[in-house]
Amino acid sequence: MRILLTGKNGQLGRCFQDICSPSKHELMSYGSDELDISQTDQVLSVVADVKPDIIVNAAAYTAVDKAEDDSDKAYAVNELGVKNLAQAAQQLGIPVIHVSTDYVFDGYGVEPYKPSDPTAPQGVYGASKLAGEKRLAQICTQYIVLRTAWVFSEYGNNFVKTMIRLANQRDSLSVVADQYGCPTYAGDLAQAILQLCDQYQQTGELAWGTHHYCGDLPTSWHGFARTIFAKAAQAGLIQSKPQLAAISSAQYPTPAKRPEYSILECSTLREIGVTPCRWHEALSDCLNKLIKTQ
Repeated sequence: MRILLTGKNGQLGRCFQDICSPSKHELMSYGSDELDISQTDQVLSVVADVKPDIIVNAAAYTAVDKAEDDSDKAYAVNELGVKNLAQAAQQLGIPVIHVSTDYVFDGYGVEPYKPSDPTAPQGVYGASKLAGEKRLAQICTQYIVLRTAWVFSEYGNNFVKTMIRLANQRDSLSVVADQYGCPTYAGDLAQAILQLCDQYQQTGELAWGTHHYCGDLPTSWHGFARTIFAKAAQAGLIQSKPQLAAISSAQYPTPAKRPEYSILECSTLREIGVTPCRWHEALSDCLNKLIKTQ
């Protein structure tokens, strides 16, 4: 199976490359320096040359705060880029698996968001990602939108690596405790996407539409940090656990509003055999991989 992967240098892209088997998957991977998905002619040319069986779009503008002042760039990648990939895929009659975000919701929910729940993004990042979802649905007859949240891995910049770095620099830390979500290991998200690719290869069909994929247990950023410090101390990645104070979102203002509630309901994927990320176990695996890079 020939897979065209965009966003190869991001957390998800790198994890996806790690798990692809050369004996089963011919993976054609592109970073933004090789394929700028916001450039229509470039996308159409590359996709026509590669002739993939499926496109996995892991490319995105993810600088949530910066997007508030850089909306043109955010929309260029997150909406126009998706439109370009969708048009190229539709011309070849192949599907697209596109990764989106919990930020398409307003974050005021009180029970896990279902894929069918009303969207109401509160910032440019979420609005641009939602615009990309809509473009894909308008253009493609075969597509998967996979919304996820709180992604971490041994690669790039993420909450886990930031907490470990800060724990080695400070004796105490304050972390927001009134925002809730489900941490998601990028390696498990990559595995879920690859499972969908394999299902498509075997059957020529998928449960087309929008689905959610995230960790299995909800927590707050404060709770996530506490778990990170406990596991990192056991693994020897930090010398000691810092004092951890719980603060409110109001005490940690950011240019872009963060969702207060980002818990996603993942049953539609579970029904087709794709299980949620067991994030406590995945965090241990991630920390072990970080040890090997030291």
